[in-house]
Amino acid sequence: MNSVYEKVELCYKQIRTKIDFVPKVAIVLGSGLGALAEVIKVVDSIDYAQIQGFPVSTVDGHKGRFVFGYIEETPVVIMQGRVHFYEGYAISDVVLPIRVMKKLGAEILFLTNSAGGLNTMYRPGDFMMITDQIASFMPSPLQGANVDEWGSRFPSMENLYDTQLCECIRQSARDCNVPLREGVYVQMRGPQYESTAEVRMCQAIGGDAVGMSTAIEAIAGRHMGMRVCGLSCISNMACGISKTPLNHMEVTEVGEKMAPLFRLLVYKAISKMTADMIEKTEPTVRPMVAQPVQQSVIIDDM
Repeated sequence: MNSVYEKVELCYKQIRTKIDFVPKVAIVLGSGLGALAEVIKVVDSIDYAQIQGFPVSTVDGHKGRFVFGYIEETPVVIMQGRVHFYEGYAISDVVLPIRVMKKLGAEILFLTNSAGGLNTMYRPGDFMMITDQIASFMPSPLQGANVDEWGSRFPSMENLYDTQLCECIRQSARDCNVPLREGVYVQMRGPQYESTAEVRMCQAIGGDAVGMSTAIEAIAGRHMGMRVCGLSCISNMACGISKTPLNHMEVTEVGEKMAPLFRLLVYKAISKMTADMIEKTEPTVRPMVAQPVQQSVIIDDM
């Protein structure tokens, strides 16, 4: 029997013995963005530490618990604090929570993070909707024996960030008068921040924002048939773009400062993800048609 599969099943069954709530949307909260879990209609919660074999977050700003409840009428599970590869966990453990949330019932995966700005048009406090990603600097969460029950051995990553869900976020930003950037997210290993040369490399390959999470979670979600969308809060400009030295406290503070707008945007976006969209379990994959390279855009109705 596959040990990764057994671990996911063990964690899932422990949660199910305590909580029978069935979410439709799974939300992963990044550094400083955990306040969303405090304002939903909470039904239940469970600390990661209560689940045998479950990876526990060790990073400041990540509480480490699942919160179950409702955003308006939509049943959600919120991951209040994630684990990172740099914390020393196996790559399969880093994405284990995503697999567990899918087994609990979630069909949509809404990923959030605090990220460094690569695009020189960005400023700290901006929101960037993720339209694509670069995960080539990370081990694949799909390495090792495939679990056919979860998904294909070679899943496509085309349209990884679902176009319909992205449109929900885009429209919600307009409705709320929240400026919204759109761009490509790059995941690096960390925990050290990127060097100036690495930042130039990430810019050269098309990155608009960089961080230490999210991309491998998106891959695991796609592997299991989840529809994926993502939102980055630009907490700082990457090394060499800003003259201010980088530190984690700044990342968390910017996230907390932007939390009210973040909550508003996430609430509105999820309310637009209608029941018929939630019930659609297969990711939408567009035909492979060559498209011109587009620059990062900003929507600003303020």
